[in-house]
Amino acid sequence: MKFQMKEESGFYTELPFGRLDISGDEEYGFRPFQLLVSSVVVCSGGVLRKILKKQRVDFQNIEIEANVTRDDEKADRVAKIEVHFIITGKGLKEEKIHKAMELSRKHCSMVQSVIPSIEVIETFELIEG
Repeated sequence: MKFQMKEESGFYTELPFGRLDISGDEEYGFRPFQLLVSSVVVCSGGVLRKILKKQRVDFQNIEIEANVTRDDEKADRVAKIEVHFIITGKGLKEEKIHKAMELSRKHCSMVQSVIPSIEVIETFELIEG
């Protein structure tokens, strides 16, 4: 990947999907911590989705909420990411979803890249739908 400095603030890169603007100032692009958190959350969600499909779990939707704790004593680093999955489906079994979550954590490259320096806590709730 190659990044170019922007005149106003930040940097950008051209990717196959399009241009990605990154800046510490939200007026000029996505903030780095937003991209970090998004990478962890969406990777985890994508792996979970694949696992549930492979296990033929009847789900219609996965919504993900993320809460971030930052440590302002250490350069405002991301210290903890709490990832909460809201899974809607028919006949969802808590035990089966729990096992799928364990597999997802094990196989998500972004989660594995940040632990143990960032605490990643994953929870879920099931909605019959």
